[in-house]
Amino acid sequence: MPRKKKEDELEGTPAAEETVESTEDTVETAAEETAAADAPAETPAVEEPSVIDTVIDTAASVVETVADAVVSTVSSLVGGGSTEKAKTGGNRAQRIGVVTSDKMTKTVVVRVDRLIKHPKYRRYVRRKKQFMAHDEHGASIGDKVRIVETRPMSARKRWRVAEIIQKAAK
Repeated sequence: MPRKKKEDELEGTPAAEETVESTEDTVETAAEETAAADAPAETPAVEEPSVIDTVIDTAASVVETVADAVVSTVSSLVGGGSTEKAKTGGNRAQRIGVVTSDKMTKTVVVRVDRLIKHPKYRRYVRRKKQFMAHDEHGASIGDKVRIVETRPMSARKRWRVAEIIQKAAK
């Protein structure tokens, strides 16, 4: 009960009436400011894009870039431009070697060297193999050539010279 008495006493004093009036004024001015902020009549507010919109835009641009790269790659492969596979005959086996003999007509003997790791000693060992290849390019002894697997042309000739990589020094 003492509280009620104090409140009653405060209401009767002139300082309390001023506080009540000033709070009513501030409430009215705050309401007016809020209404003015809610209704932008003269200057339109610029909305910042949300994080989700930014992420979606970035992902869309990345997808476009990847799609363009895939389309260009596929079109170059399907378009039939002069690719390395078209020159050499597709997915056929290829070897690079040195011509060791050109004494036969349109045939050369190509020595292909390769390095393999010895299973027990773990050292690299040079292995050599000779292939007889059909030669339309006119390779001579010492030339470095690329040979490609092809149909059997004779009893021992199943390769052909695709290109001469490096001519021999004379």
